[in-house]
Amino acid sequence: MNNNITTFNDNNWKEEVSQHEGITLVDVWAPWCGPCKVIGPVIEELATEYSGKAKIGKLNADENQKPAELGVSGIPTLILYKDGKEVDRIVGLAPKHQLEAKLNYYISG
Repeated sequence: MNNNITTFNDNNWKEEVSQHEGITLVDVWAPWCGPCKVIGPVIEELATEYSGKAKIGKLNADENQKPAELGVSGIPTLILYKDGKEVDRIVGLAPKHQLEAKLNYYISG
């Protein structure tokens, strides 16, 4: 995994997401999930391209309780947070340009 990707988990969620000032993109995934493997490289590219502008990371649905608390029912689920509050959510695969548009919108607004 690239150095720009944050690994989110039940233990660091409050510090890394809930209390983070700015934009956070959380990729809820699992190792067995085919579509998650497809979107993984896109998440890595975005993490590099948006380094310093947004925190981008992954939350393993198999190893954490947080996805259930968040109401995640399908993976991949991409959740955008601004200042610790959920502002957008995409369930399933999304093209890179759609994710970039959402990131740019929340970063600029």
